Amino acid sequence: MTNGPLSGVRVLEFASIGPGPFCTMLLSDMGADVIRIERPQGVGGTGPNAVLQRGRPSLLLDLKQAQDCDLASRAACAADVLIEGNRPGVMERLGLGPERLMAANDRLIYARMTGYGQTGPRAKTAGHDINYLAMSGVLDLIGDGRSPPRAPLNLLGDFGGGALYLALGIVSALFERTHSGRGQIVDAAIIDGSASLSGMAIGAFATGSLSRQADANLLSGAAPFYRCYLCADDRYIAVGAIEPQFYARFLEAMELQSFARFDQRDPSFWPELSSILEQRFVKETSAHWLSLLEPLDACISAVLTLEESQSDAHAMARNAYVNVAGVAQPAPAPRFSRTPGAIQHEMAKPGEGGREALARWGIA
Repeated sequence: MTNGPLSGVRVLEFASIGPGPFCTMLLSDMGADVIRIERPQGVGGTGPNAVLQRGRPSLLLDLKQAQDCDLASRAACAADVLIEGNRPGVMERLGLGPERLMAANDRLIYARMTGYGQTGPRAKTAGHDINYLAMSGVLDLIGDGRSPPRAPLNLLGDFGGGALYLALGIVSALFERTHSGRGQIVDAAIIDGSASLSGMAIGAFATGSLSRQADANLLSGAAPFYRCYLCADDRYIAVGAIEPQFYARFLEAMELQSFARFDQRDPSFWPELSSILEQRFVKETSAHWLSLLEPLDACISAVLTLEESQSDAHAMARNAYVNVAGVAQPAPAPRFSRTPGAIQHEMAKPGEGGREALARWGIA
């Protein structure tokens, strides 16, 4: 076990897909002692994932069998946190709902991860990341107004609005328990978290500084000083020269000082400047532009592939990626000065290490 900030916290994870295992991975990286309960038939999704499932042993249980369900109940009695990602009502039908388990263990943090939450007309409706982004208004915000909106993988809904808010809920409930001595239910819904993530945009829309017209929004790719440009080698350069001093350096380097006469935030000239920049960038390679623009310290960088990001000098200096069983993985984040997190061990095979972990919890 690590000496991370969550060292000593016992977490019982009922295997699910997406945000549930990612949240549990984060807790394990921070030192939590996790047991992952898996079904013999698996949970679907994209299959085993060496990163999402790292750092905790596996226990194979068929929760439709009374003996296995009883074992899960006893494990919950010894746990600080329980994480499940089923549709509302499933755990109750298995006899593993919060009312029953928290009656036996009133210090239990019962954390529930769903798409639409435990209540409301869509609570039991199936969905995926793209649906939650769509229903929370986020997907409309990130469209360009010309082509259909595209979800940014499942980073924004599942992991941003889901897993991170679930983790925040868990550590908040753990902190509150130090005062009250009592556990509680954490109802984490991806649609709620996605709406929360859009808080700045909602505030900006209310004041008129954000428009639903994508070609007028600075952060949506419409502004010539905040977007990506294709280069001659089919690679992209990311330009984020928002601040006036960065913008001025960028214009000067691109020999476009004539555009300095326009108000930078006036979208009326953006299409013209964007078109000129597109034509210039595509004439030279990304290496050429980086050698010219990176020294400006004006928020301009290469668009790296996943493989390139792992060997980037800054990432290597910070040991941002580590090799676990031959797989390059992101290191635990954030970092702590006294109680650093750590990857406890590689992904366990189904059923591997679960019995030993139960014994450590005092469960036969």
